[in-house]
Amino acid sequence: MASNPYFNQPLAPNRPHMFNTTIAKVIWTIVPVVTLGLCAAVPFVVAAVKGVVKPWLAVTYVVGEIVIIGVALAIDPSGDGSPLTGFLLMILIITSATHTALLDNDKISIGK
Repeated sequence: MASNPYFNQPLAPNRPHMFNTTIAKVIWTIVPVVTLGLCAAVPFVVAAVKGVVKPWLAVTYVVGEIVIIGVALAIDPSGDGSPLTGFLLMILIITSATHTALLDNDKISIGK
């Protein structure tokens, strides 16, 4: 009887996870919210170091955060409160918090 090579193959290794517990997921997800978007890229840099996502995704978030905050400051350098500035920062906060919560989702493969 011939041996089938597919039966003897080791199982594929699991990819690393960003969160060990639900509390860790909640804490990492609220980082962009609590810091008002100033640390929006931090969860992605940590995920890239852990090997959860590719480094280009972390670099994209760092560059995106710098660009959005730079544009927000250029629109309203005096800090009087332009609606567009607040809108840009809210979009940054919501986007980064949502993507941080989805870091361990197995259905999403972009950047992993």
